[in-house]
Parts: sequence; structure tokens; C-alpha cells
Amino acid sequence: MAASGSVTSSEFIRHHLTNLTFGQHPDGSWGMAHSAAEAAEMGIMAVHLDSLFWSFTLGALFLWMFRTVAVKVTSGTPGGVQNFCEWLVEFVDENVRGSFSGKNDLVAPMALTLFCWIFLMNLMDLVPVEVIPRFLQLFGIHYQKVVPTTDPNITFGLALSVFTLMIYYSIMVKGPAGFAAELTMHPFEAKNPLLKILFIPINFFLEFVSLISKPISHSLRLFGNMYAGEMIFILISLMYGTGVVLTLFGGVLQFVWAVFHILVITLQAFIFMVLTIVYMDMAHQHH
Repeated sequence: MAASGSVTSSEFIRHHLTNLTFGQHPDGSWGMAHSAAEAAEMGIMAVHLDSLFWSFTLGALFLWMFRTVAVKVTSGTPGGVQNFCEWLVEFVDENVRGSFSGKNDLVAPMALTLFCWIFLMNLMDLVPVEVIPRFLQLFGIHYQKVVPTTDPNITFGLALSVFTLMIYYSIMVKGPAGFAAELTMHPFEAKNPLLKILFIPINFFLEFVSLISKPISHSLRLFGNMYAGEMIFILISLMYGTGVVLTLFGGVLQFVWAVFHILVITLQAFIFMVLTIVYMDMAHQHH
């Protein structure tokens, strides 16, 4: 689909921001959505097949690459791929040791997985907007979003998984009573028993809001930055085919934004990983 005379700019943008959606139609039948309006009518039970496909594929790519290196690892002079993987492991391990004060063998592998997986999903943003959708149109697939992290369902899924582990370890490390006390005895404290009771609902409200805001901000930060980056690429692609000058300018602009975006996609993966480590450290702390 191109931004030509038969397709307006708004239709072009809407098309590239629509997921390949499977769900239940208003008449009760199940099938694929053929427009953004149909996808919206399917409600929260709809499944974004493109986001799931690309996220699982990239996750499998990460696992395959690291397993291949682990099987062929050598104590001698490492090859390029082994050297790169070892550098990634050391990089993540340094961040874990610097931000996590507890003892949990799950944290470092989880941080490594999240960083590499999110980076690969973000990296799909550097694929030219029209390449994969144009190719899949040959097979009758008219909608395709190839950057999973521009889908809030993916980012919320990642953040809620981390949040679930945070709650689990908070209860396991501190005990149910300790976790409950953490939510009800801070930030306002008093020696007077009556004041303590009065402060419980106030403390719980403040701590509960703080607790719930963690997965929301964790997911929306990644989604918002990647969605904005994808939108800029789509807007730049509108310049192609509108004239020689604008086409050349669009090509230069796309290259400059792609180079800058390499920093963005790496930084967003790093921030998500660091926040995960910090949240896990908070779950292991005793107050």
C-alpha cells in the first residue's frame, strides 16, 4: 500500500498502524479483521497475530544464537559471535551486581533475556516500512506490524510478567505479614497506636498507587518511545513518490533518523532491563 493518488496520507498511516487481528465478529463468527474498524469491534479478546509471530520468532532467534554459542564455546581464542555474547553477559552481569543487592539466580538470566529480546524487537523498527507488508500482500496478508514493541499488548505483557515476579518475591522474602506491613506502615509512621490505625488506609492508598504505577510506567515508556519512532518512519515514507526533491530529502532524512534510532532502541531495551533489576531489588529488600 503506497501513499499515491488513490490512497490518502491518513489512510496510509492508518493502514500501517493496524495489526493483523484475529477475533470474534459482532455476528458471533470468528475470523480475521479486514479493517481497523473491524479490529476495534472485536474487543479485548482479539489476538494480534503479527505481534505474537514476530515476538516469538525474535525470542527464538535469541535463544538459538546463545545456545549455539554455549554448545560450541571454547576456552581458546573466541570467535566473533562468542566474543559478542560473552560481552553481553558481562555487561548485564555488571548491571545486576551494581543494582541488585539480594541473592537470586533468576535475576541475571532474566535481565539478559529481556535486554536481548526487547532489543531485537526494537531493531525491527529499522526495517523499511513497506518491505515486509508489500511482500506479504502477495500472499493475501494486508496488515502487518513488524515491531512488536509498538503494540501495548506486548509491552504490558512484559511489564506485568516482571510485576508478577516482583509481588511473588516480595511475599516470599518478606512474608505475607511483612509485605502487608510494607504497604500499610509507610510513609507515615507514629508511636501512638490510634494514629497507626488511622494512617493505615492513607499509607495503603499511597503505596498501592505507587505499586500499580510501576508496571504501567514500565510498559508505556517502552511502547510510547517505539510507537513514536515508528510513526516518524511512516511519515518520512510519505515523501517517496511525491517528487524527486522530496524523495531524495526523504531518503536522507530516513537515514539520519535510522542512525539516531539505533541509540533509541538500545536505550529503551537497557532502561527496561535496569528497571526490572531495580524492581527485583526492591522485592528483596527488608524494611
